[in-house]
Amino acid sequence: MTLLQIIVLAFIQGLTEFLPVSSSAHLILGSQIFGWTDQGLVFDVATHLGTLLAVFIYFRRELLEMVRAWLAPVHTPEDRQHRAMGVYLVLASVPALLVGGVAHDVVEASLRDVRVIAWSTIGFGLLLWVSDAVGRTDRSLEQMSLGRAVAIGLAQALALVPGTSRSGVTITMGRFLGFAPEAAARFSFLLAIPVVAAAGGYGALRVAGGDAEIDWLQFMLAVAFAALAGWLCIAAFLALLKRVGLLPFVVYRLLLGVILLWMAG
Repeated sequence: MTLLQIIVLAFIQGLTEFLPVSSSAHLILGSQIFGWTDQGLVFDVATHLGTLLAVFIYFRRELLEMVRAWLAPVHTPEDRQHRAMGVYLVLASVPALLVGGVAHDVVEASLRDVRVIAWSTIGFGLLLWVSDAVGRTDRSLEQMSLGRAVAIGLAQALALVPGTSRSGVTITMGRFLGFAPEAAARFSFLLAIPVVAAAGGYGALRVAGGDAEIDWLQFMLAVAFAALAGWLCIAAFLALLKRVGLLPFVVYRLLLGVILLWMAG
C-alpha cells in the first residue's frame, strides 16, 4: 500500500466508524474512485486498533470512573451509576458478539455486494430519520437502564449487514427509546469498545496464525491515522449534533446510497 492509500483509507475508516453513514459504503466508494484493491486483513486490524484507541482517549474519564466504581466500594449515586453503565455496556455487546461469531462467514460470503450495501445505506438512513423525527429528546445517558441498553445492543447486531452502520443503527434505537441525540451517540461510541475490540482481536489471531504478513511501518501509520480521524470525528460529531441534529447525515446517506446504486449499474 502507498502512503496516500494508507492515509485516505485509515481516515475513511476512522471517520465512518463513528458517523452514522456506513464505513462499508465509503470504503467501496474510495476503492472505486481510486482504483485500489481490497486493503487486506492487516490494515483492517490496524484501523480497528486505531478507532479503539480513539474511543479510549476521548472517553478516558468516563471509562476510568467505571473502572474505579468496580474496584472500590460504592459510596455515592454516581458510583452506582458508573458501575451500572459498565454492566450495561457489557450486556449490550453480547448480541452483536454472538451473531458475529455465528454469522460472520455467511455475511462475508453473501452480503458484501454493492447493491446490498447501497440499499442498506438508504433503508437504515430513512429509519434514522424516522427515529429522529418521532423520538423524544429529553432522556440523558444517566437514564439508561438494563432493558434500554439491551435493546440498543440487539439493534447493534443488525450492523453485521454491510451498509447498516454500527453507530447509525445504535443511535437510531437510542432515539426511538427517547434519548437525546448526544446521549444516544455517546452510548453508541462507548458500545463500540467491546465490538471493535472483538473484531480487531479476531483479525489479530488470523494474522498471528499466518493468514497475512505485517509491514510494521504501514501498520503503525494506519493505527495512528485511524486513531486521529476517530478522535476528531467523535469530537466534531458530538458538537455538530447540538447545532444541526441528525438530518444532514440522513440526507448524506440517501445520496451515498443512490451513488452506489448508480455505480453498480
